[in-house]
Amino acid sequence: MPIKEAILEDLKTSMKAKDTATTLVLRSLKAKILEKEIEERSGGESILSDEQVVEVLMKAAKQRKESITQFEAGSREDLAEKEKSELAIIEKYLPKMMTEEEVRVVVRDQIARMNATSMAEMGKVMGALMGRLKGKAEGAMISAVVKDELSK
Repeated sequence: MPIKEAILEDLKTSMKAKDTATTLVLRSLKAKILEKEIEERSGGESILSDEQVVEVLMKAAKQRKESITQFEAGSREDLAEKEKSELAIIEKYLPKMMTEEEVRVVVRDQIARMNATSMAEMGKVMGALMGRLKGKAEGAMISAVVKDELSK
């Protein structure tokens, strides 16, 4: 089942169960997906692929993670917990993310393919990797691993 359909089905279920927290998050995701569909529209109707829906979900997850960091820094554990519960709901629809070690293997392979030897080539390596790892790993982790591997 496509991710968008799963979200819509779970939204119906949460509404029937009167699960307001889940309903709010899923409505928010539905709205963001609809915004993306409108943005992609060119004349006719636009239907997003699962990859495009994952992009929307990853952006929403990233926003929640940033909020959690800020709330914890401001000693607002109540708000941080709310964001964590929303993040958990969003992550149910995201594909399993790669571990740092799995990313490191791909990074080493890409560096070897490109014969990259210095930090000056980080941009080229990152450009190639972001295409390969899109939706599978977070950009910040990829960047950190590339920096680490190129500085050896």
